[in-house]
Amino acid sequence: MKVGIIGAAGRMGRTLIEAVLANPDTELAVAVDVPGSSLIGADAGELVGQGRLGVTIGDELAALAGDADVFIDFTVPEATARHIEVCRAAGSRLVIGTTGLNDQQLATLRAASEQVAICFAPNYSIGVNLCFKLLETAAAVLGDDVDIEVIEAHHRHKIDAPSGTALRMGEVVAQTLGRDLKECAVYGREGRTGERERATIGFETIRAGDIVGEHTVLFAAEGERVEITHKASSRMSFARGAVRAAVWLGGHERGLFDMQDVLGLAGGSAGWGRG
Repeated sequence: MKVGIIGAAGRMGRTLIEAVLANPDTELAVAVDVPGSSLIGADAGELVGQGRLGVTIGDELAALAGDADVFIDFTVPEATARHIEVCRAAGSRLVIGTTGLNDQQLATLRAASEQVAICFAPNYSIGVNLCFKLLETAAAVLGDDVDIEVIEAHHRHKIDAPSGTALRMGEVVAQTLGRDLKECAVYGREGRTGERERATIGFETIRAGDIVGEHTVLFAAEGERVEITHKASSRMSFARGAVRAAVWLGGHERGLFDMQDVLGLAGGSAGWGRG
């Protein structure tokens, strides 16, 4: 499988390059970054300490979109929306880990999936996707008899909040309980907020230092509580999952999928039921 990395010079981009090189089923074919980057023209292998590969970092995706079977994009919403259009025109599959897409950008993604295969997930960690299924079970068992809070922490450079993973966790719980997250979510509290309403799902966000990613969903009742927690210590956990998704997409011509599909966990509230 020939893989292209978008945003190759960034922290996540470099980790993705390493993950592609480490996977026996993938070959790094393309690496692109933003125009004006000082690393344009550099060898992608040397960028990650793997020696020369003969894959130079380019700055124009449209010129390279046909050189890879699938592209992996962990960038920013505005850029990802453009990349989707370019890859759709070239017939290239896409693995998207960008979070914070608005409704219009999501509509662009869905429309493109009618022509090419796209995997779109808020988190590509195997452990996080297992947590989605565990959350579905916990919500179904504990029902409406607990208070539910989602607490997440990331590094100081993350620009969106709450994280896409935290929101997806909230969605899984809300859907399992028959609630609409847009109506029951509470994002932070300050001042005299009054007594907590049972049906709400609270979100707390921490941004500090170099925290890779930590998520906890708290189910609290009188006398006991259940916590489902995932802690990432390396971006490689996300990168390996994204590369696994890229290989899996090789068996699909078109459709919209997520990591629940890739891992065979689709169904219920944890999977988006797409494809």
